Amino acid sequence: QIQLVESGGGLVQAGGSLRLSCAASGRTLSIYGMGWFRQAPGKEREFVAAVNWNGGRTYYGDSVKGRFTISGDNAKNTVYLQMNALKPEDTAVYYCALDLHAILRLSVRGADYDYWGPGTQVTVSS
Repeated sequence: QIQLVESGGGLVQAGGSLRLSCAASGRTLSIYGMGWFRQAPGKEREFVAAVNWNGGRTYYGDSVKGRFTISGDNAKNTVYLQMNALKPEDTAVYYCALDLHAILRLSVRGADYDYWGPGTQVTVSS
């Protein structure tokens, strides 16, 4: 089993920045990459970003490109999401997720992810 725990959420004004972290524990030898998703009230879950330890490949959702940066520390089994130029529409619960097949792909589909954190709330005020 693998456990994921997010941290770093909070309230920020539009234009501000936040940095989310997600630490994995448990059977972490099988971790090759991780991703972030978000879900706003009344909306479907949305892919935000993913990173692959194999070559450091990254991929971003269209709504966050150029503003968010995903990075990972393989030795610490931790993934980060640096969020800049935040907008009120970025308000959501942010979830980190682990795809056990991340060595082969960077998936935007939530169904491809095997483990999920409990989520952290990000609120951007206008």
